[in-house]
Amino acid sequence: MAVTNPNPPPTSSRVSPDTVNKAVNALLKWRNSKSETQKPQLLEHDEFVYLILTLKKIPTQSRTNPHKIPLPHALQSPHLSQELCLIIDDRPHSNLNKESAKSKIESEEIPISKVLKLSKLKSDYRPFEAKRKLCDSYDMFLADKRIVPFLPGLLGKHFYKKKKIPVPVNLKHKNWKEQIENACSSALLFLRTGTCSVVKVARVSMEKEQMVENVTAAINGIAEVVPRKWGGLRSLHLKLLESLALPVYQAAPDARLRIEGVKEEEVEEVGKDERKKGERVGKKRGRIHEVRYMDGNVGEVIDEDEAGNDENEGGG
Repeated sequence: MAVTNPNPPPTSSRVSPDTVNKAVNALLKWRNSKSETQKPQLLEHDEFVYLILTLKKIPTQSRTNPHKIPLPHALQSPHLSQELCLIIDDRPHSNLNKESAKSKIESEEIPISKVLKLSKLKSDYRPFEAKRKLCDSYDMFLADKRIVPFLPGLLGKHFYKKKKIPVPVNLKHKNWKEQIENACSSALLFLRTGTCSVVKVARVSMEKEQMVENVTAAINGIAEVVPRKWGGLRSLHLKLLESLALPVYQAAPDARLRIEGVKEEEVEEVGKDERKKGERVGKKRGRIHEVRYMDGNVGEVIDEDEAGNDENEGGG
């Protein structure tokens, strides 16, 4: 599959929809071939399509809150029978309690399955098993943005490992429904202390055209929020959970990253000196100059799930 086109499309994007379409087709073809050799129930669940981005440099600042990348087709929807949990700030100065929150949710017909108070989270979900059970009980978590700084320590590593970090919403805003719908219709980009990030951008149950539109929108949106925009992106890969990662974009190599051979005169001089000492002349070696970053195995990013970042961000 072609990656970077030396003549990018006339738009601001450097990845054409045709390239994305080829990658989506390849992933769907792989999935269909896999379903023929495995038991049907193993592939009956709705899979996510992941976009893996690799930056040229590690971000100078780690963000707990994600960047929200608008998508034309929502990943989370009540029509998909998704269970949503909203964590509210019930501290005295917030002027919000569970009863008033549930009343507003019902009056605005917001598809929230569970309202969880911050005080309840602190008292009832201290054990690891309770946190794990909570994490696995809902498809998506949202939280009042006023309490987001407290959540890493209260939720623990399991939420970060499962990529179920609560999405901040402004509950001081009168229109809760709009806030929650915007969160559900966005891809979430977490930029922490590494160069690789994984973003859910589509579902296999979508129409192929919808998948292509979501991936294209996610790529263009990500390029607008990462440091240095397109100049900061090193590569983009598309994959399913167990598939290979297919490249859709690769930046041109840095001209400063080069390997130079040792000059012939230097080799002769070194050889003379070594022969004087009775030593054998070794093989010709090269020198690597200004190597500032190297890619990891992007195919393993989702499985390993950035374990090092989870330890830093997950809390106890």
